[in-house]
Amino acid sequence: MSVHSEIKRITVPEIRAHKNASPVVVLTCYHAHTARLLDQHVDIMLVGDSLGMVMHGLENTLGVTLDMMITHGKAVMRGSNRALVAVDMPFGTYEESPAIAFRNAARIIQETGATAVKLEGGSRMAETIHYLSQRGIPVMAHIGLTPQMVNVRGGFHTTGRTEAEWPALLADAKAVDQAGAFAVVLEGMAEPLAARITTEIAIPTIGIGASPFCDGQVLVIDDVLGLFSDFTPKFVKRYANLAGAVSEAAATYAAEVRSRAFPAPEHCFGVAKPKA
Repeated sequence: MSVHSEIKRITVPEIRAHKNASPVVVLTCYHAHTARLLDQHVDIMLVGDSLGMVMHGLENTLGVTLDMMITHGKAVMRGSNRALVAVDMPFGTYEESPAIAFRNAARIIQETGATAVKLEGGSRMAETIHYLSQRGIPVMAHIGLTPQMVNVRGGFHTTGRTEAEWPALLADAKAVDQAGAFAVVLEGMAEPLAARITTEIAIPTIGIGASPFCDGQVLVIDDVLGLFSDFTPKFVKRYANLAGAVSEAAATYAAEVRSRAFPAPEHCFGVAKPKA
């Protein structure tokens, strides 16, 4: 008879229930040991395609592959047992058709054990979101600044700065809500627009560089910890500066090795005891 843990993962209906209630806490996560540290503090761990930049040194997210996402998704699932885990669908794996999106999303769910996938796009992806949701794959949507469109938009730019942009973005939010997404990320969006979207749709909004009045917030874990310094968005608050601590520890270690002060004799194996 097997023994099952009393801890149960947070579910999609539980995330939906955060609407107009306590904020949803979301952080990106890419490896098992970080997942263990975050698991008791967050509601959702997002295996974001941002891993291409912060872990693999890519210029943007476009070079991230499905296999990369699955590998990191497996690691996060191994390191956690409470938070809902969602995995980003990388560029080129869902845009062609709903059927192809389902095939790739199903592979993510089957091979990682994660609960949900996330994909970018509003009205243009509504059919795909509906297709996946109706076939048992929960979808988190993502509108506003969508990093996978970086080449089309010529960079990373805040959306909704002028009210002329608002109708299209409001339509995107309502489209993903009606299509069956269980939550939507609002990235790089003018605060008044993000606040308005939050009041006008039925699913939780997860802000990143948007409004504090969203139903939740997400940040990249490396930004929160101060590990990634190549580019820091102005909306990011760093809660630690581990890059400095890592560099200092490495420098201390290197100095000890070069001076032959490491390891200390008492920490070595096979050291003969002095004769009496």
